[in-house]
Amino acid sequence: MECGLTSNGLRVLVHTASGANVECCGIMVNVGSRDEDTSREGLAHFVEHTLFKGTAKRRAWHILNRMESVGGELNAYTNKEETTVYTVAPSGHFDRSCELLADIVINSCFPDGELEKERDVVCDEIDSYRDVPSEMIFDEVDERLWKGASLAHNVLGTKDTVGSFTSEDCRRWLDEMFTPGNSVFYYTGAMKAADVIRKVEKYFAGYARPDRVISRGKPENSAVYDEHLKIDSHQCHAAESFRLPGLGYELMPEINLLCNILGGPGMNSRLNVSLREKRGLVYTVDMSTSICTDVGSATIYYGCDLKDFSRCHHFVAQELGSLQANGVSPRALDAARRQYTGQLVVGSDNRESMIMGCARSMLLRGKVHTHKEIIDRLNAITPESLVEASKWFSIDRMSTLRLG
Repeated sequence: MECGLTSNGLRVLVHTASGANVECCGIMVNVGSRDEDTSREGLAHFVEHTLFKGTAKRRAWHILNRMESVGGELNAYTNKEETTVYTVAPSGHFDRSCELLADIVINSCFPDGELEKERDVVCDEIDSYRDVPSEMIFDEVDERLWKGASLAHNVLGTKDTVGSFTSEDCRRWLDEMFTPGNSVFYYTGAMKAADVIRKVEKYFAGYARPDRVISRGKPENSAVYDEHLKIDSHQCHAAESFRLPGLGYELMPEINLLCNILGGPGMNSRLNVSLREKRGLVYTVDMSTSICTDVGSATIYYGCDLKDFSRCHHFVAQELGSLQANGVSPRALDAARRQYTGQLVVGSDNRESMIMGCARSMLLRGKVHTHKEIIDRLNAITPESLVEASKWFSIDRMSTLRLG
């Protein structure tokens, strides 16, 4: 992994994979839905959608066809703290990808006619999420955990706010938020770092907007809640959630390992064994984290019959209580660490996912940890440090939301 800097202050992160047949690149910007005020809820996501609708020299069709004509793709996503526009294409098309990405983030013009069509698309997306309780519940959790703060915003916004955005709103957001110092360009493929950086310097020469400080107020502590929202659903969807510290918290590796032990992707996670394998109460149960620069959250999600919710809730609390009372033995820690390390190795084989994770680390933390550094930190975890981290998952800090 090599890092570079263009003359206008754009950071460039390069992972060279000799002989790679596919190259992935993109530009990640440190701006998301938490940077909106209430009247602009959903603007970051709407801009992400409409970046593809026309530039000074390209119409929407030419933008969409530019990568697909060579078998590649152009895509984007928005979350709480970042917006990313990226391409994936067969090797040999980096100039095409890089020039297109630069044109989009520098010259998008947000034509009124295209914006009108895209409003319907985004409103349909909002409806589609409301139709899927297992996805909707995470937005409902955020509204409660971060009540009163911009982090509570639904990334998609509302139909009312989406209906109010103008071309001028979108252009202003692009000009104010998409700046070189607020961005990281990333690449993984067969090219050498020096060649990538040279081409990024060339195509992003016009990316020269002045940087501005983005102020993000830390959300105030919210009360623990226990709520039941009645919806028309055969299944009960439940989320048990905890507020956590942000990215820089010293015990974040312990927190990540505990989440993997409790509800990671393996069938041997404690919650899967307790709720599914032993008792057949759920089809799926998992534990995930959402970590921002200053705060974060962990959520245990499961779906069950409504009549079984109380039992599931009890067994979740039982596993958390056991963790608090008994900790993790040295033998169990070694097994959990070995499993988690293996998952990291398997995940690193997906170069696209890997480079995006590294770019996010560079964007939000200013550095990328090597694989050795990550493994060394995991090996430094002790039963005692796990006990300290497990305090974040105490039962008296657990909020409960169920839909059904």
